[in-house]
Amino acid sequence: MKITNLKKQQGSFLLNVADATFEQGKIHGIIGSNGSGKTTLSKIIMGTLPYDSGTIDYEGLTPRDITMTGQRPYLMHTSVYNNLVYPLKVRKQPVDEKLVHYWLEKAGLEDKKKQYALSLSSGEQQKLSFIRALIFKPKLVIVDETLSNLDPDSADLFERLILEQQQNNPITWITISHQLVHIKKICDMVHFMDKGNIISSDTPHNMLMQPTHPTIIKYLSNTEVSFKG
Repeated sequence: MKITNLKKQQGSFLLNVADATFEQGKIHGIIGSNGSGKTTLSKIIMGTLPYDSGTIDYEGLTPRDITMTGQRPYLMHTSVYNNLVYPLKVRKQPVDEKLVHYWLEKAGLEDKKKQYALSLSSGEQQKLSFIRALIFKPKLVIVDETLSNLDPDSADLFERLILEQQQNNPITWITISHQLVHIKKICDMVHFMDKGNIISSDTPHNMLMQPTHPTIIKYLSNTEVSFKG
């Protein structure tokens, strides 16, 4: 996916991404301070927020190929099972019960498939939202702070699911997170946003371990994360 001269004015904030490339089949991380435009950009890519000018070349992707999961997942007022199969039904894809069982088991929700989804714990709701995003076999998944505030075991599960997906059937991921250890562990490329623009794109090692841009150096110096290796 190629973004060129993308602009979106929201009050006093201007998103102004001059040039960005998200290579297909790779895991991309977007980092930066609060208010830098990360979520605004993700909503534009998702198609839920119109932009003022510029171009996004989706390289053949259609809206039905793209999905997004956020820190506060939206769940329908129905069962875990009905929430999970909803993306299949709206795309008129057959409901493969073996596939449904596979994802429920992966998320530890098999014994809760008949339960009212909104009665799940917050962590379980995140898991349901995440597997719901994957069940219809999307080609681009946007993960906006989904791993924030998760317990370590749940965060590890999400990371394993992403990496397993990439081993079996690589798709494109855009993950927005302040969890820099997570970004370093799973991403192929990291994009740093500042004041509405992507000011640098590099490998996780170069971006997080050997930064050269003063804004990035300052951002990393204000984090409490220590990296090894």
